[in-house]
Amino acid sequence: MTDEVTVLVVEDEDDIRGLVARSLSKEGFSVLEAPDGATALELARTYQPAVVLLDLMLPDMSGVQICEQLRADEKLSGAYIIMVTARTQEDDRISGFEVGADDYVTKPFSPKELVLRVKAAARRIERPSSDKISIKLQRLHIDGAAHKVWVENEELELTATEYKLLFHLATNTGKLCSRGELLQEVWGLPPSLNTRTVDTHIKRLRQKLLSAADYIETVRGAGYRFDVIDS
Repeated sequence: MTDEVTVLVVEDEDDIRGLVARSLSKEGFSVLEAPDGATALELARTYQPAVVLLDLMLPDMSGVQICEQLRADEKLSGAYIIMVTARTQEDDRISGFEVGADDYVTKPFSPKELVLRVKAAARRIERPSSDKISIKLQRLHIDGAAHKVWVENEELELTATEYKLLFHLATNTGKLCSRGELLQEVWGLPPSLNTRTVDTHIKRLRQKLLSAADYIETVRGAGYRFDVIDS
């Protein structure tokens, strides 16, 4: 199935871009390459890639700006966007997630790990969630059919990954969800993968949940638990 999945690799360093492109091509992906933001946007609008590997630092614009434009375009907004960058500060990761990035990989990275993440993204695209149930938990309402969320009648703007994370937690109310479980169930990645992606997404999700933020409890050293704790 991966031969039907188009991946856009946006990277200004020729050797890195070439290495990533070759690694993905060997796995059967159709690969597009862009050395800058303008080329990336042109290719994205022409070919509508399913997955975008997006460097944060580019010569003409930032990866954050490109991500914003992709999410604002109705035809491109469904792309799975993986930020790839040498910048490791938490603020940099959060800035990417705030504009809709789905995942984050830091340089130097293992080409095998990067391919693994792209394969996980492709599986999600090929087999989207079929959950249609609705969930009502006091302040929180999740419409599974419409993929919409409300907190106290205010509709939230969640990315596809934030929605899937919330849905998994809310359908396992009271159960401890380890970081490994969330990596596997939400991102389709190996549970043993060493990454801060889960924690960063949880932090951003809590910010968006407004008065329902305290429904997500941190279990120190173990993971997260979703509990409705209204009095």
